[in-house]
Amino acid sequence: MMSKIATREAYGNTLAKLAEVNKNIIVLDADLSKSTKTCDVKNSSPESFYNMGIAEANMVGVAAGLASCGKTVFASSFAMFLAGRAFEQIRNSIAYTKLNVKLCATHSGISVGEDGASHQAIEDIALMRSIPNMTVLSPCDSIETEECIKAAANYNGPCYVRLGRLAVDTVNTSDNYKFELGKGVTLREGNDCTIITTGSMVQLSLEASDKLRLEGINARVINLHTIKPIDKDIIIKAAKETGKIVTAEEHSIIGGLGSAISEVVCESYPVPVKKVGIKDVFGQSGKPDELFEKYNLTSDEIIRVIKSF
Repeated sequence: MMSKIATREAYGNTLAKLAEVNKNIIVLDADLSKSTKTCDVKNSSPESFYNMGIAEANMVGVAAGLASCGKTVFASSFAMFLAGRAFEQIRNSIAYTKLNVKLCATHSGISVGEDGASHQAIEDIALMRSIPNMTVLSPCDSIETEECIKAAANYNGPCYVRLGRLAVDTVNTSDNYKFELGKGVTLREGNDCTIITTGSMVQLSLEASDKLRLEGINARVINLHTIKPIDKDIIIKAAKETGKIVTAEEHSIIGGLGSAISEVVCESYPVPVKKVGIKDVFGQSGKPDELFEKYNLTSDEIIRVIKSF
């Protein structure tokens, strides 16, 4: 078993390696580089790093300016402040003009923990996927994060990458693992129902699937590391073959992964979809594992919802 690694750690490490060999990459941070791990770039390639201060909207504007001059720009802050505070600048200065800016947001979801509701971004997927031209990525572990950041660097256009604070288990350890932008990954086969999940809930979805298998219920598990553009083929195939879908996300059930899946299913092959996520409430301060329990972001809740079918 590999040690637990936070996706933000993998982000900083990968970006530092990329910045060392690609001097066209510029990294901006809103005075949180130790937390977002862009300090790795600051330490290894200081000429590529700029601290923009606690001014996220201005940082995004500067990112747009640099990108308009041909630079590949990575801009980072906490998800709440990057997706929330700088929404207008992201929409108008980056996405509208389709500039080559990568918005890499750490500390997403409620696993920020003790920082409480003011810092817990549970709406960022909904915000970012609603913007035209925006690609939205949500890796589940360190290996997938590395591939996401490499793919984002090679993609010419705006990207939002959702990263977490908590150290998580590495699940993509198979030699056959292949990352492809816009394509989901089937982690468990099964034809009784399908769990479609993303980010930190992937590990819990696999745990739920393993528990269900002991009871004779074979739940397929699909990891959607790309929320937009969404992999319609893998979703429709699952709908046709299993007839029941449960979505699991560390995000509001309004506008996030569950909503995106429902849109595809309703249009193409209607089957029941039930959502595990945050139920239209704010988070609160507490230890991450206690918050996951309180807001029913657990393998047991996934199992309960599947059995409710």
